[in-house]
This record gives sequence, structure tokens and C-alpha cells, in this order.
Amino acid sequence: MGSKHMQIGEVASRTELSLRTIRHYEETGLVVPSARSRGGFRLYTEGDVARLMVIRRMKPLGFTLDEMRDLLAATDLLDAEAELTESERTSALDRVAGFEEAARDRVASLRQQLARAEEFAGTLSARLGHEARRSADTPRSAGG
Repeated sequence: MGSKHMQIGEVASRTELSLRTIRHYEETGLVVPSARSRGGFRLYTEGDVARLMVIRRMKPLGFTLDEMRDLLAATDLLDAEAELTESERTSALDRVAGFEEAARDRVASLRQQLARAEEFAGTLSARLGHEARRSADTPRSAGG
């Protein structure tokens, strides 16, 4: 495999994940460096970066580490060079489809939360505008 290897700092920069987070994902088995340098430094490939990006996108949607592991196992199976039985392929595709549906549901829920938050912020802004107008309309006392 002639792919370029990157050290963890470059991977952290590209994925916008901290070094600590990447190491945590390694400890939990979600991503494993493709190689180590002679000095023992972790080395990653584009495939490893893509895997970390999947994890990074799942995290804000509230997926657990086990759910992330399950999705990655399904996609690994589909990406493997080995021949899959029809049953294995169907099972992996069903798992991926289940995650797609869950992601869409979670995105819809987040959109609803965002709409409520924007409405709340608008209410506060209107309140502040009302108070500012009220203060401007109130005559100031002499000497004060």
C-alpha cells in the first residue's frame, strides 16, 4: 500500500480532533494507527483520517462509542476485499441503513432544538429592544 503516512499532529489538524481524543479513540478500538515510525510514533493513512471523520460526525449526534464501533464494523465489512455472502452483505447494509435513519432522526431533533433556541434568543432580543426604547422615552431627572 503506497499511501502517505501522517503523524498524529497532522491528523489532529485535519480532523479538528485533539491529540487526546484521537488517542482515546485508539484506546477504545475505534481507530488503530496504520503503522508506527521507527521512533514509535503513530502513523495514519487517508483511510484512518476518513474513519476519524465518521466518528467526529457521529459524536455530536449523540451516538455512543459502541454504536460507532458497530457502524465502523459494518462499513469495514462492506469495504473488505474478501467476498461476502449475500446474507453478510445484506446484514451489513441493513446496519448502515439503520444508522442512516437514526442520523436523520437526530438531525431533525437538533433542528427542532435549534429553532426553539433561536426563538428564545429572539424573545430576549425583543425584550432588550423594548427596554432600550423604554429607557430612551423616560425623562432623565435633573442632576442625575
